[in-house]
Amino acid sequence: MVLGIYSYQKDKPNKKAKIPIDLDEILEANVLFYQKLDKKEKELFRVKVKTFLKEVYIDVVGFELETLDIVLVAASAVIPVFYFDSWQYRNLSSVIIYPDNFNTDLMYQGENRIVAGMIGSGRYENQMILSRKALHQGFKNNTDKNNTAIHEFVHLIDKSDGVVDGIPSALLSNTYVIPWLKLIHDEMEAINSNESDIRAYGGTNQQEFFAVAAEYFFERPDLLKRKHPELFKMMEMCFSKNKK
Repeated sequence: MVLGIYSYQKDKPNKKAKIPIDLDEILEANVLFYQKLDKKEKELFRVKVKTFLKEVYIDVVGFELETLDIVLVAASAVIPVFYFDSWQYRNLSSVIIYPDNFNTDLMYQGENRIVAGMIGSGRYENQMILSRKALHQGFKNNTDKNNTAIHEFVHLIDKSDGVVDGIPSALLSNTYVIPWLKLIHDEMEAINSNESDIRAYGGTNQQEFFAVAAEYFFERPDLLKRKHPELFKMMEMCFSKNKK
């Protein structure tokens, strides 16, 4: 989700998260993407997780940060860009985790708590807010095609060219922009006509479609390939092993 200016009250000052010594065991037990990698790829994944945690602060509101929270945030950041030789989220300085969904005023108690994740702008540029509940759910259920944290990190990738518009300029060459836009609009029309298994939120606009499609790609790649072969091919071009 992409929203404008927001504010929040922290429980404590920002600090870099401690890298767990049992990182491999935690990833192996909780991250399906990691489980499918070979030995060398797993080693590289752990290196990328450590690099991310050295560069980005993780803060919490309303609960005590746990090791699993740290690892799942970092894994969510690494998964979309794993097959890039070098990638830094230059548009992210901190991730703030709330205990549950929140509203657009960043209240996690009360009414209208429908937001599970968002990236900030304006005064709070370079910050991401996630629901802890949604963060964990994204890795507990590997069949629902949803992962809130990956969704938000894909928005940041989209934003690397300065704007969140659903056109991943950092990932797709100019040659494929027009076919990509046509595919987006065709798929969104199917979503909004109730003729697609892609989550309805993907029909909201281009940027949300890209993030929702990426969730599907990382959560259920085989199903996406079978039901949406053209979309799968585009996602593969953006995120696959050949993208170095």
